Amino acid sequence: MHRLLYIILFFSVSCSAKTNADTITAAQILGNPNYQAICYGGYRTPSRDVEPTIAEIKEDMRILAAMKIKLIRTYNVHRKEASNLLAAITELKKEQKNFQMYVMLGAWIDCKNAFTSQAPVHNEESERNAVEIAEAVRLANQYPDIVKIIAVGNEAMVNWATGYYVTPNIILKWVKYLQNLKQQNKLSKDIWITSSDNFASWGGGGKEYHVSDLNELIKAVDYISLHTYPMHDTHYNPAFWGIKESEQQLTNKEKIDAAMMRARDYAIAQYQSVVKYMQSLGVNKPVHIGETGWATVCNELYGKNGSKAVDEYKSALYYKLIREWTNKENITCFFFEAFDENWKNSGNPLHSENHFGLINMQGQAKYVIWNLVDDGVFKGLTRNGKPISKTYNGNEQALWADVVVPDKLITN
Repeated sequence: MHRLLYIILFFSVSCSAKTNADTITAAQILGNPNYQAICYGGYRTPSRDVEPTIAEIKEDMRILAAMKIKLIRTYNVHRKEASNLLAAITELKKEQKNFQMYVMLGAWIDCKNAFTSQAPVHNEESERNAVEIAEAVRLANQYPDIVKIIAVGNEAMVNWATGYYVTPNIILKWVKYLQNLKQQNKLSKDIWITSSDNFASWGGGGKEYHVSDLNELIKAVDYISLHTYPMHDTHYNPAFWGIKESEQQLTNKEKIDAAMMRARDYAIAQYQSVVKYMQSLGVNKPVHIGETGWATVCNELYGKNGSKAVDEYKSALYYKLIREWTNKENITCFFFEAFDENWKNSGNPLHSENHFGLINMQGQAKYVIWNLVDDGVFKGLTRNGKPISKTYNGNEQALWADVVVPDKLITN
């Protein structure tokens, strides 16, 4: 009798676990440290015209799953990458019992005349936006077991995106549209709708962003997805970046560690500034990080001749610090990004935008995840047919030869 009861309970729990995996919602995933998140692009060549295949994406998904990643973010649906990704995950779910990977599906939004020779009109939108939203809805309905979030736009409201940004009313229009589809049962009620944008665009920066349309948008989204990049601000706003007078007697590693702690605190302050603005409106809803990251290579503003911010040690430390904080606070953090992509600045292979990945274009794990290579996490896995090895051949002394201490004296 006891044995029969045990068998019944076992199958009951097993079936329940499978059902939960298939029907889990954004509300259950976001803020849950068991669902680590990362930004994903699978492009392998200097041209976005060469789309990653389903087979290549499956290779990447196996690697990310081995790293305990269960939630990935994409940026647009007008190329095949997003649909190929969803097809790839579907195939993996059929091939591997209990395979889990969920998606924050991005719909690209930009203004009239964006990326053309004509002057952008920021308070009018591109005709392409409607097509992008329609395709996002179609994919979300086709893959409800995978797509859990739709993000309307990527850094689409921040004013420094001069070539394409839109005023908040345009984002608001599409967020309301998607929320209405949910109410009409034309889109799952469990899908969460947001926009993923710079912290300033969400009210955490200057008062120029504090407009009524933004306030209404904050009330319309299911949660706020903000971006914070201390690495970029080592050049643009380096108040936190450098060495304090009291730190000058420290070792080089200790100096860097102290600077990186301030970088982490800088990101936390930007996060808190958005929460404060949201709450000033009488709103209290989840706030998660849609993007943050730290490049490992740069021959311009952030490199050895600039702010001296980028290398594999600092990137690894930032990853560790930001993951520790967000996990502790139950904040989902889409770290930018899983793999290097060299299409972002094909004219300059050493540009920082090409080097934000945890794994480089040669399939080498950067310092941040050397320990996973040592632990055999990637055993039997490949990228482009190559096993995952370590950068610098795993030689930490060689890595440190490329690490430079920021030399700016902080006086405050």
